[in-house]
Amino acid sequence: MGGSATAVAAAACGVPEKELLVQAPLEMPEDLVTGLDNWYATIDRQNRNGIGIVVRVMEGRAKKIEGNVDYPVNVGKHNAIADAGVQSLYHPDRISAPLVRTGERGEGSWEEISWTDAVSRIASRLEGVSGEELVLVTSPIGGHMGSVVNSFTDAFGSTHLQYEPLERTVLQTSIKNVFGQDVMPDFDIENAAYVLSFGADFLNGWVSPVRFGRGYGDFRHAEGRERGTFTHVESRLSMTAANADDWIYVKPGYEGVLALSMAKVIIDEGLGDDAAVASLTQNGTNDLSQFDPSNVSAASGVSAQRIREIAHEFATKRPAVAIGGGSAAAHTNGLFNLNAIYSLNYLVGNVNKKGGVIFNPMPPLGLPVGSRSSSFQQMSTLSDRMANREVKALFVREADPFYGMPSSSEVRKASFGVDLIVSFSGQFDDTTAMADIVLPEHNYLEDWGTDVPDPGPGYQVVGFQQPVVRPFFENRGGHLGTKNFGDVLITLGEILSHPLSLPGDDVKTFKDVVEQSARSLYRLNRGSVKSDDFRSFWQGILQRGGWWDTNARYDGPSPTPPALPVSPQEPISGSGEFALVPFESAGLSDGRTSDLPWLQALPDPISTAVWHTWVEINNKKAVEMDIREGDVLEVTSPRGSIKALAYPHPGISPDAVAMPIGGGHLGGGRYSKERGSNVFSILEPLTDDKTGALAWGATRVSLRKTGDWVRLSKFENTKPDISEDTHRKIIPLTKG
Repeated sequence: MGGSATAVAAAACGVPEKELLVQAPLEMPEDLVTGLDNWYATIDRQNRNGIGIVVRVMEGRAKKIEGNVDYPVNVGKHNAIADAGVQSLYHPDRISAPLVRTGERGEGSWEEISWTDAVSRIASRLEGVSGEELVLVTSPIGGHMGSVVNSFTDAFGSTHLQYEPLERTVLQTSIKNVFGQDVMPDFDIENAAYVLSFGADFLNGWVSPVRFGRGYGDFRHAEGRERGTFTHVESRLSMTAANADDWIYVKPGYEGVLALSMAKVIIDEGLGDDAAVASLTQNGTNDLSQFDPSNVSAASGVSAQRIREIAHEFATKRPAVAIGGGSAAAHTNGLFNLNAIYSLNYLVGNVNKKGGVIFNPMPPLGLPVGSRSSSFQQMSTLSDRMANREVKALFVREADPFYGMPSSSEVRKASFGVDLIVSFSGQFDDTTAMADIVLPEHNYLEDWGTDVPDPGPGYQVVGFQQPVVRPFFENRGGHLGTKNFGDVLITLGEILSHPLSLPGDDVKTFKDVVEQSARSLYRLNRGSVKSDDFRSFWQGILQRGGWWDTNARYDGPSPTPPALPVSPQEPISGSGEFALVPFESAGLSDGRTSDLPWLQALPDPISTAVWHTWVEINNKKAVEMDIREGDVLEVTSPRGSIKALAYPHPGISPDAVAMPIGGGHLGGGRYSKERGSNVFSILEPLTDDKTGALAWGATRVSLRKTGDWVRLSKFENTKPDISEDTHRKIIPLTKG
């Protein structure tokens, strides 16, 4: 009313009425723009392993994201995925209020309701639901949000599954088997003289690429030391392979056999640590003759001479570190492969030493770490329980199992056996599209949180996430807009008389949980931030982006090297002409960032392709099959078919094809829905025989030309085949 009266009074002076209306910061008149910026430290949530960032804010709007130079995980570095955080904040497809399904499940008919109505509906539907009938599925979640989720599931007696398509179950189990560690160690790449990697595309997407990329830069170019040597073993020319001094092609699933062959060479030539050799061979009683290079050369695809050369380099150029993961863990013998690979570190005496495998301590205050993913076998059991109507209510947050589970699991079909599906999502994805109620969560740049990096830098770190801008939809009022996920769980616990166990009597909100825990850190009186009063301490950790203590390192017992196996374990794969090698693209990750156009348009480091799903095929094999770039191919496994564009190049074996994951969403927004193809949908439901993890690298496929052709969008130039282009004239260039 006041604004309207002022407008009327000023109209006679010639000032346009619309100039005096209250406007959003995006539409503010020029005379209200100060041009001053502020930088706020927080934690990036776009990457799977959180990194420290600082956000440039002007007039209440987030403008730019940079790496936090103070945060020990990334020390000022960041990547394109972190950069695109501003797009996730201002995305046009963000959900701005709770939604309730009005049509059939999956039909896409929704109606906005208030938060009070939404929470009341959920609470009433949970009345009479037993604890085992309620399942909460999230992405791997740590820090204080992980504590709240654990408290919620404990209060209700429900099940919590931590889902990610490219699960780390095999990696976690191997680290426990080989090193006896419950948290991921840090691989001290920057201080190593030799790095040997098997399948782990650590410069592109594996585990913590920003952390490893920063270390790799020092490994190659740090002042005062020699340039390190890097050998990468993988079935595909990945970004990490392209940066290696030597890329060694290995047949998919035979990485462990190759590692054990190297171990035999090191032991036979007396190049290994004596105590480690005694333990690994059980004082020489284990016969490793089956792993002689001459015996494994044909199976692995690596010559016996090359095996001996790599083994000698690894054993003599110390400190050396061996890393395994990614495609090496993605087979039915994945645990066998990683156990063999990580055991190599004992032979060169680098376990918990500089330039090797550095153990991380447990987090302070008993906080959970965020990489404890559930296995595919556990998720398949959930699908069976849903189909059998044993699950009455399913809560999903920051996870998309309806997209990432192979079609053989029939999780979408099984969802019709669940009475209530609630999605805590700020945007639509395949799972949210099948929900009954959608509760939109704050964007991470609008919200509070903490993060325990996994892997950490070798000492205790707690990252603090603070809102750098006001919630974008707060103008819709308290009954609509978005909310914090933890606050909703706390409220549900109170309504249903299952109060959560929270740190303190006065703790009512998730921000209170974070602040109360900060008080506990303050009372420790150690670490990167110290102060005489809590308020100054609180401001200090927010300014620096977290708290860490470089003296709080692992002080547990030294592990005993496990005995090496005496016989190889062969991988099992499906039927088809080609081994399928799925891989993470630089921008789309495992599909979680496919809704961001910046990342859809981010060129793949090898092919430079964008916006498509493509098939990398050996160029000689392509000539043999009369396949050209841009040909639309049908890729078929025993579980179904998808279509993708051909990309012939020499960086892949004639026996394999590679495809990026992240495309082909059935749900989603305007930039991801029905764009590309979903590679997960055609994967065989094969699992690692020890952990139950999905063997996502064990599928074999066949290719068929459809007769269609589409130009592959890519950053590098494409030379048209003008000899077959009937729509163009060939105009010779002559002088003058």
